[in-house]
Amino acid sequence: MRPSRLALFLLALAAAACARDEFSESGDRLFAPSIDRRGTPVDGLLVGHRLMDAGEHELALEAFQRAAFDRGLDGEVLSAIGSANLALGRLNQAEDLLRRAVKTEAASPAVWNNLGVVLVERGKTAEASEIFRKAYALDNGRSDAIRDNLRLTLAKLDNTGYDAAEAEDYRLVRRGTGDYLIQTGG
Repeated sequence: MRPSRLALFLLALAAAACARDEFSESGDRLFAPSIDRRGTPVDGLLVGHRLMDAGEHELALEAFQRAAFDRGLDGEVLSAIGSANLALGRLNQAEDLLRRAVKTEAASPAVWNNLGVVLVERGKTAEASEIFRKAYALDNGRSDAIRDNLRLTLAKLDNTGYDAAEAEDYRLVRRGTGDYLIQTGG
């Protein structure tokens, strides 16, 4: 009985060897393409900004962190990670990163604007108004978003008797690639 089982096993093995390759690239079957290890990797910042535009803030944060590993923590990377944390509502982390980003030479008006937005969200309205003034000056008054944020913050400062219901009437709106606007209304 032993030899027949062995013969059956060998016959099955031979049939399998002659069978059509089910995982080949030809035919109707799907296959996973191979990875070109010689290819140029895509910049993590570019990937992160595209993910931010798509509303995938957690994935964008991971892409920005990969960029930090590749490039180091320069001003652009700090700003990107800070903006992703802002979008995720992680205001403490966002404030720390954006404060570090504005100290670099790469600090654009949008970075200053985002820091101002974080400060408004954290209730630091007086400091936020100064930050928005700085952003507005650096931008030479060209950005409507920065101007509107400055205007709303100054109005909030002038109206010291505003109530909590009015404070809840503000919301953040993402514009462009990491630029935030404070809007009134629901």
